[in-house]
Amino acid sequence: MDVRADPTRQLVRLRGRSYVAFVFSPVVPIVEWLAEIDATLARSPGYFVGKPIVLDLAAVDLSSSAIAHLVGSLNERSIRVLGIEGVEEERLAANMPPLLTGGRACVITRNEPAQKPEPEAKPKPTSLLLESPVRSGQSIVFMEGDVTVLGSVGSGAEIVAGGSIHIYGTLRGRAMAGVNGNSNARIYCQKIEAELLAIDGYYQTAEEIDVSLRNRPAQAWLQGDTMKITPLN
Repeated sequence: MDVRADPTRQLVRLRGRSYVAFVFSPVVPIVEWLAEIDATLARSPGYFVGKPIVLDLAAVDLSSSAIAHLVGSLNERSIRVLGIEGVEEERLAANMPPLLTGGRACVITRNEPAQKPEPEAKPKPTSLLLESPVRSGQSIVFMEGDVTVLGSVGSGAEIVAGGSIHIYGTLRGRAMAGVNGNSNARIYCQKIEAELLAIDGYYQTAEEIDVSLRNRPAQAWLQGDTMKITPLN
């Protein structure tokens, strides 16, 4: 009797992941826009080094060669472009970063047997509480809502939040609130010595923050397209 084992069919599962990336939206003239990038790098050297960057070209009409020159100019500034969006795919040369069209994390399965429905997941928390200081080199990313730190944020550390940021100590590092497009987000701290404050993409660096606010409790919020920073008392 010839008995042959049926070959086992391997399941293929592809998983998607999402990462926080800075989105650059160039405007014309490109030379002046690059000058603004240079000014930012002069104030905070190396800030974008190692950070994923997405180049949104929806607001400009650039040829294939102009796009290549722009990406090259950013590379010369140690700014790595992870992907490009807002442009037709045929304008991207073969050696260009890939075209991104947005999307959400997903799971794709093939030849997977039917499974019992999973229990309903508990709702995700809308706030994150950190009871310890955030030290230099640490990066805290919480896209779902507010972040509260019951301590200080050291120089070289960063807090990234989808909502507001509350720091019950000295803010010496970087705080970026409303990164999901929440223009109503705010940043509060007991003592401001920040390297950078940002809300919904609008930012101020240490050199731009009024010196009279230094070492004082302060809050930052958006008024239209302008970031306001005022003392809390």
